[in-house]
Amino acid sequence: MAREYGDVTANTSQSGSDIGNQLQTFYFQKKALIELKKEQFFSPMASVIGMPKHMGKKIRRYHYLPMLDDLNVNDQGIDAAAVAQLTTQFYVTYPDPCFTLDAGSAAAVTAINDNINDGGSAETIATDGANGSYKTGYTLIAMSTNVVKYADTTDATTATAAVIGAVSTAGYGNLYGSSKDVGTIAGKLPALSETGGRVNRVGFKRVELEGDIEKFGFFRDYTQESIDFDTDAELEMHVNREMLRGASEMTEDALQIDILNGVGVHRYAGTATTKATVSGETGAVCEVTYADLSALSIELDNNRCPKETKIISGTRMVDTKVIPAARALFIGSEMIPTIERMTDHFSNQAYIPLAHYAAGTSALNGEIGTVGMFRIVVVPEMMHWAGVGAIESTNAGYQATNSRYNVYPMLVIGSESFTTIGFQTNGKSTKFKIFHKKPGMAVADRTDPYGETGFMSIKWWYGMMVLRPERLALVYSVGRV
Repeated sequence: MAREYGDVTANTSQSGSDIGNQLQTFYFQKKALIELKKEQFFSPMASVIGMPKHMGKKIRRYHYLPMLDDLNVNDQGIDAAAVAQLTTQFYVTYPDPCFTLDAGSAAAVTAINDNINDGGSAETIATDGANGSYKTGYTLIAMSTNVVKYADTTDATTATAAVIGAVSTAGYGNLYGSSKDVGTIAGKLPALSETGGRVNRVGFKRVELEGDIEKFGFFRDYTQESIDFDTDAELEMHVNREMLRGASEMTEDALQIDILNGVGVHRYAGTATTKATVSGETGAVCEVTYADLSALSIELDNNRCPKETKIISGTRMVDTKVIPAARALFIGSEMIPTIERMTDHFSNQAYIPLAHYAAGTSALNGEIGTVGMFRIVVVPEMMHWAGVGAIESTNAGYQATNSRYNVYPMLVIGSESFTTIGFQTNGKSTKFKIFHKKPGMAVADRTDPYGETGFMSIKWWYGMMVLRPERLALVYSVGRV
């Protein structure tokens, strides 16, 4: 019989080759398989405010409101006769969480929704919860916003009395506010008589923005032998790199959460009014459409949210497309099938893939195409709300968790809408502080008298402040399976 190798991994009946056991039965390829660094999508869109020492952990900033704005509420206005306020506005600020007694929850929801919040018309803002959903005897009311405008003092007073902790505010002084009605504006223009006088007095208001910072960090420890005898001679370099990448990804995730929570413009697909009513049920699907994105674009135009990209006029290349100036719309990969199936008002395909216009521009990081006034950017780590939508019964083909539909965000970020806050940074990026003490004399003490254990730690400060919430927008939708 000829001598055989007899690798034990291939033939378990042999302990080794015919000539004797093998000392090495594999080849170690030293070049490690390294994952690509995850790209950042949100951090590059922010400037960094440096927090100086000895000033606490909060940063505050004034935002002066335009005179002709509904939010410019004050008590200084008088009309052309100098005897009455020019324009009266009534606002109610609701607590978060918003709740009331079980017995009065339905009446509270009715009172909250009896508003003129949506451009002078009623807007569905509150949704009733189940009895005891806040705590025993109290019902939680889901709110899409916490500051609501009312037509008169009666409506504001009723809504305030219905909710525990609600506060009503009346104000004047901004002539015709943000109205676009011809009759309203014509009747409020500040005309002067021949003799003038103390008439047409207006007032101004500013709001205070606030952000704070928190410290984050983590560490690892290791022994000298784990370095000396490990198969990979570059183990320490690889582990150090992954620690830094992990800290960077955590910062990006924290920023994404803060942006999602700081949005000022909310739109729900279909008939949904809150995340809890986003449904994928047959006949009641709440999937985003071209009409939803068109309405969102109009609202952002009214909010004076700038477009981030310019008009692309096309090239001489065959089958190239022209696209308008647009804003970036960030989506998760789960929303790609919805975008690709989208049709416009003429039942034509609304989605234009990047390949059709890429020759005429520089693509955004993660861009896959365009729909209407939006350039679509896919963020692989885009978060969503799992199992918070409507109850699943007859699923029409949409993703759900624990018998409730998942809710997927589509996020628009306008320029100068937010800033991050750092401590002792260069004003351009987050600064990570790293301590690395290798095994040896530097770490030898009573707990490790031989100095056999080393450690590496990383820490950083992070904070975020929303500057212009009206330039941050979210569309809530179900996602296809």
